[in-house]
This record gives sequence, C-alpha cells and structure tokens, in this order.
Amino acid sequence: MNTGLRGRLTVTLCRDLPDFADLAPEWDALHRRCTSATPFQSHAWLHSWWLSYGTPGRLRVLLARRGGRLIGAAPLMLVHRPMPLLVPMGGAISDFFDILADGEDTRAAVDALGHGLHRAAAHAVVDLREVRPEASAHLLFEQWPGARSSRSDSTCMELPAGPIDALIGRMTGSRAQRARAKLRRIDALGIECRTAPVHRVAGAVGTLLRLHELQWLGRGVNPEHLRPRFCAHLVRSARRMVRDGEASVREFLLDGEVVAADLSFRSAQLTGGYLYGADPLLRERKVDVSSMLLREIARETVGSDGGVLSLLRGSEQYKNHWGPVPVVNQRLLLARSALEPLLRLRETQLTVRDRAAETVKSRFPGARDWRGRLSELPAAGLAALGRS
Repeated sequence: MNTGLRGRLTVTLCRDLPDFADLAPEWDALHRRCTSATPFQSHAWLHSWWLSYGTPGRLRVLLARRGGRLIGAAPLMLVHRPMPLLVPMGGAISDFFDILADGEDTRAAVDALGHGLHRAAAHAVVDLREVRPEASAHLLFEQWPGARSSRSDSTCMELPAGPIDALIGRMTGSRAQRARAKLRRIDALGIECRTAPVHRVAGAVGTLLRLHELQWLGRGVNPEHLRPRFCAHLVRSARRMVRDGEASVREFLLDGEVVAADLSFRSAQLTGGYLYGADPLLRERKVDVSSMLLREIARETVGSDGGVLSLLRGSEQYKNHWGPVPVVNQRLLLARSALEPLLRLRETQLTVRDRAAETVKSRFPGARDWRGRLSELPAAGLAALGRS
C-alpha cells in the first residue's frame, strides 16, 4: 500500500511569495503526478508570472497535504474589481487553468481543496476561467456545497498527438497533397530548425518577440507582447521549463539568418505552441509558416500516450485545414450560499461583456480574443499559430 495514502489530511493557505517560491520541488512533483495538469500550472510559469504581474498581498494558493505530502494545490489570487473575486494566477496570458490533484489520491485532494476554498471565499466569488473539459477543477465544481454556475469560455482546437505525416493522413486527398507540397517547399528552400539550449533561451526569446512585433507591424499586435514585463516573464519561465523538459524555444534559419522563432510547451497529456514570430519575407517566399511550426511541434508529441496537440485558444479558419476537434473551455463560478446574489451579479456582468465582445467581433472580423480581453476590464493559440 502506498504510504502516501495514510496520514492526516490538512489544507493551508499560502499568501507569501517567498513561501510559494520554496514550494518549487514538491509543486513540480505534484504537477507530474496530476494527469490533467497543463504547462500553465507549472511552478516555473506561475512563479515567473507573479514576479511580472502579481500584486503584493493578493496571493492565495491553497495547499492540501496528507501526512506532509503535497497532494493538491489551487493557484489563486484575490482581486477587488469589479467585486471581490478569487481568480486564477496566470491571468489573460495563460491559456488554461486547473487545480492540481495527485493522481494517486485525487478525491481526497479535491475534497480538501474544496473545504479550503469554501473558507477562503468567505467574502468573494470564485471565478475560474479557461477550464478544459478534462480538468480536475470540474471535480471541485461538482462537489461544491454553495452556489455555482458554469458558462462557455474560449474555444480551442485539438489534434491527436503524432508526427506530421499522421496529421496529414487524416486530411482529404487534395488537402493532403497541398500540405505535403507546402512542406516540400520549406525543405527545398533549405530552412533549418534549431532548438535553443538553456543558456541561449534569453536571446532566442528576444529574437522571437522582435520577429513577432515585425510580423504584426501595422496589423494590431497585442500590446502586452511588446512590454518588458512580458519579455521578462517569458525568459524566466522558459529557462526553467526548457531545463525541465517542459518547453522548447526554436529558431528557423534561412541562408544563415533567423527568420522565425517559436515557443512551445508540453505536459503529460498536452503539447501546444504558445507564441511565434516570423519575418514577413517568408510570406513573400510563399512559406506556409503554420505548417513549418506545426511539423516541429508535432514531433514533440511522438510517444505521448493518449495526449493531444492543442492549437490553444482561438478558432481561426486556417486551423480548420488540419481537421482539428473544437474543444470549449468552461468558466466556473462558485460562491458560498450566502453570497449567491453576488454570484448572480457576476453572471450579469459577464453576459454584458460577452455581448459587447460579440459586437466588436462582428464589426471588426479580424479581431482576436476580444471576449478574453474585455472580461479583464476594468481590472488589471495555437497561441503560436494565431496569437495576435
């Protein structure tokens, strides 16, 4: 019998950044034991995000332990606008949220986190965005004793894990022929791909962001991607994640010059591209950048047992060329029974913002992720293949 399943069950609340930093080794071990975890629940990503975006005094991380062993964690933070809310760490630049629950002791972990969250949410509504259908957070939602509500959030596109040849094999005849022709052109041009080791991550991320700005010049780049805090976060988190085998930073060279770069993440069951940058000259050379990137990301999924290749948030038309399955994330709202009126008010606010987002999208068809951006106000893809 696993001795980890014996011992007293406790739940505590971590509110101090130094204490959260010290959790790295046991957090990483729990992340590996949680089959639903995505890269956005890694300690490297969350700790780095807090250094760039966190507000002192707002950290609220629930920790469940059995006999001293960390078996569950819920990385949250407190915000006060437009009302007191407990929301995920990671903010709008993270594609998925989930709690961490030890695969060997899932029910106990979820129960403990539920009790702890009920105490922590004495005066706040819990608003969990971008929860995947397979997420452990749904178990917490199902057993919640107070008021609760769920609604659709972002749409993601997913492909089965496997090499690019297997993905092309899922296409119809003419589409498969075009896909192979695009890859042959990339090879004929002599474009080479190299992966940055840990000591070169900072430079490669800098190149990626420079090319990202160049590719979106005059076309409405996400301004957050140009800010120093975003660059600092990517460099910090990517260094650790590359070291731990959870990320890759790639550069694509043509005639010795770096003409594209991308950052991809991976966890036990999910691999996906996060951000990329490409020189506009590739378009002039008729290079299909999405095919070039997808081939390299797909290589990382080989050997994944039942995993998926996620194109992350966004349902852009070009993603449909690969025949992905649309998967809708959920937004989970929780509150104590006494705070149900506050939860219903939050629902109303979100409905108004969703309608505003749809209006913006109808008037500006090229806009991306407007609902996500509007939902952050007044507070505060393939991300790699469609993130603006």
